[in-house]
Amino acid sequence: MITVPEEFARKKQYSADESGRRWIAALPRIVAELLDRWGCVPDGDIRHGEVGIVVPVRHRDLPPAVIKVSFPHPGNVHEPDAYAAWQGTGAVHLYRRADEHFAMLLERANDTLATVTDNDAALTIQGTLTRTLAVAAPADLPRLQDRMDEWTDDITRTAAAYGHPIPRRVLDAALATLRDLGGDQPALLVHGDLHDANILAGQRTPWLAIDPKCLVGDPAYDALNVIRSPRFAPLLFAANPKPHLLRYIEIYSAAAELDPIRTRRWIQAGAVKEALWGREHDDPDWLIHATEQLAEMLV
Repeated sequence: MITVPEEFARKKQYSADESGRRWIAALPRIVAELLDRWGCVPDGDIRHGEVGIVVPVRHRDLPPAVIKVSFPHPGNVHEPDAYAAWQGTGAVHLYRRADEHFAMLLERANDTLATVTDNDAALTIQGTLTRTLAVAAPADLPRLQDRMDEWTDDITRTAAAYGHPIPRRVLDAALATLRDLGGDQPALLVHGDLHDANILAGQRTPWLAIDPKCLVGDPAYDALNVIRSPRFAPLLFAANPKPHLLRYIEIYSAAAELDPIRTRRWIQAGAVKEALWGREHDDPDWLIHATEQLAEMLV
């Protein structure tokens, strides 16, 4: 039986209450069942993210792999559908799935994109992956366009509740983007969380995406998490950062084959939404401030 990492168990039990405690208690049994079902043996230390654990394994007929088991939640339902649609192009291979356990047997990959210290190179990699992953979306995945009314209401409500901390022109620009671009979106698969930690170095190809949020819509939506990442946080507090920021958006957009104006608008609208969400959910003050700075610079 595996031992669930203590830090992950503590956080998940705290955040998910009784359902989290039951799931953490069941995890060793679930992993043991999957190891037996898929003919795997553990092959290294267990890792974890925010929503699940990753167990490195060996299989006699497959390259090095991992078993990922996620907390049962509607937001985790469609992850294997995205991997199945990509078929290993731009993302890790999906070898097996056990939907009843929110579990997958996946290709193993290693270092994250954070190891690439050249920002221009990293943005080119992220843009190229955005383009590669933008395939025809499977049926029944959540559509970005269906969330526009909800996001508009959330932005308006939260801004009012916190005394309108974001300048009106910045807020209005975000609402205009949701109105103008929200309903005009292609039926393409969007990763939804394409930051450095979700891009790993592969063996068969240099970079592979993991942990998709599985949305359908405009690939330019992914740009927010590309730009709002730890590597660019110092830039947002630097003197006169806007020219550098716009250049980075151009680099990413060119690699992704996206309209940079459309990309810029999605980043601005997303930054407004995330800054207000951060106030409501107690994000660190520096992150809220940086996100608000990002939104204001892109108006």
